Amino acid sequence: MPAIADRSSSPFKAMLAAKSCELAGSGGCCTPQKRRLRSDTVAAAKESPVSTPMKLKSPRRRLDSSPSSPANRIKKDPSEKTLKKCWNPRDVEQMRAVKEAVHVSTAPSTVVCREDEQKRVLDFCKACVQQEKAGSLYACGCPGTGKSLSMELVKQQVIDWAKMEGLQPPEVLAMNCTSLANTSVIFSKILGMHQPKKKSIGSTSPLQHLQNLYSNKQAQSSSKMMLIIADELDYLITRDRAVLHDLFMLTTFPFSRCILIGIANSIDLADRFLPRLQSLNCKPMVVTFRAYSKDQILSILQERLLVLPYIVFHQQALELCARKVAAASGDMRKALSVCRSALEILEAELRESASNTGLTSAEGDFVSPQTALAHEVFPSQENNTVRIDHMALALSKTFRSPIVDTIQSLPQHQQIILCSAVKYFRGGKKDTTVGELNKSYIDICKSALIPPVGILEFSSMCRVLNDQGLFKLGQSRDDKFKRVTLKVDEADISFALQVQIHHYCTDNILSSRVIIVSYRYPFIWNREFVCLGIVFSNTALLVIA
Repeated sequence: MPAIADRSSSPFKAMLAAKSCELAGSGGCCTPQKRRLRSDTVAAAKESPVSTPMKLKSPRRRLDSSPSSPANRIKKDPSEKTLKKCWNPRDVEQMRAVKEAVHVSTAPSTVVCREDEQKRVLDFCKACVQQEKAGSLYACGCPGTGKSLSMELVKQQVIDWAKMEGLQPPEVLAMNCTSLANTSVIFSKILGMHQPKKKSIGSTSPLQHLQNLYSNKQAQSSSKMMLIIADELDYLITRDRAVLHDLFMLTTFPFSRCILIGIANSIDLADRFLPRLQSLNCKPMVVTFRAYSKDQILSILQERLLVLPYIVFHQQALELCARKVAAASGDMRKALSVCRSALEILEAELRESASNTGLTSAEGDFVSPQTALAHEVFPSQENNTVRIDHMALALSKTFRSPIVDTIQSLPQHQQIILCSAVKYFRGGKKDTTVGELNKSYIDICKSALIPPVGILEFSSMCRVLNDQGLFKLGQSRDDKFKRVTLKVDEADISFALQVQIHHYCTDNILSSRVIIVSYRYPFIWNREFVCLGIVFSNTALLVIA
């Protein structure tokens, strides 16, 4: 069989050398050959004083060689892309800026995911100002749903709109009721806005002054409209409910100039504490701020992080935070707190690696033994970002419950039994027998190459899970026919074991086997470990040996 000449062989090199010498000796004056080395052409061009005629290029080549072409622009100015990806968590100023961006007290530049509620409140205020008519509105919703932040935005929008329309802007009185020394002080503050220089004389209370003022027609023409925003309104609830009732009744007087907006967490506060308002046909307009969904929390987090010139959080870490917080409460403040906790975990990890090890990279960055494997699995540009394992640890600290602690402290085979129950009940069944559950348990153990326990020990472990409140066992003479029902939520089992594996992979990677049930982010480790995946429905059971 004829041999093919290798480019690295000596005859081949000699032939190329001879050809290059021949071309160089021509001085560049002769017509260039079709087969010519690029390096030799460049060398000949440098030696030859005679300029060769310029060859016409195709439109595509002219575009590529243009200084303004996209390829050349990327090469000349790569700062835009690298600036958005690289950040140094060891930099004190950068870490401070990130923590400030996700702090609860930091007001975002725009309030997203609350446009409909803001429009309803703004339209209500516009109608009151335009008609010079008093009114009351009650904004309710769970904590951390953007009520106070939306009212601050609407307050400024009403003033700007009134100036644009040529109307007299309303005076604004915004207060947090928890800061009041006494519940009745709120009437003194309202009266002080109407009569800043006058003091009440005699035994007349500020409430009576306001009632007389709003009953007088002459006061209507001499005073401005007043926008009162009372946050934490449920603090005004007293035994006789008089303060809360009198506050809303101020908007019912014939010459009242009040636009009252009350903010509280109780959805049914108006129905429970203000029944007389409904009988008088004076029930306030109710705007409900519902709990944030997963997509809304993710959108708000991304909007806050846009002010930073670098990527700090891994996208999957943000999705995990949004999903867990939305399932638990939908509280945006809780999501921001979890993000700050994840940042602190990353900061502590880097600090620990710097103090415990002397391993440094070429740039002087420290790499800890705990995170060495994670640094090899994750891309290098993501080593300093908040990863999903950091977020899982932060979530476990924030949403830690006795159930999660109990599941994480179980022995390995009892955790496998719980996973077998999750797998079995995914088909829509609510209960099964100990014998059927044992078959599912044996199948998982065989697939994971773990020796299963016998039926007697399996029944004993089911009784232990029953005593801990994780299972409910029925009555039967034979243990195999006892009915088994899962008493905890599948999400609690998934989250407990997911947190355990994330913590395990970063802090104690060389220990014994661990089991994880993960909804969307199973870790696949193929270095020095055996990873077996048993996928059922949208959940994966991973056993790491």
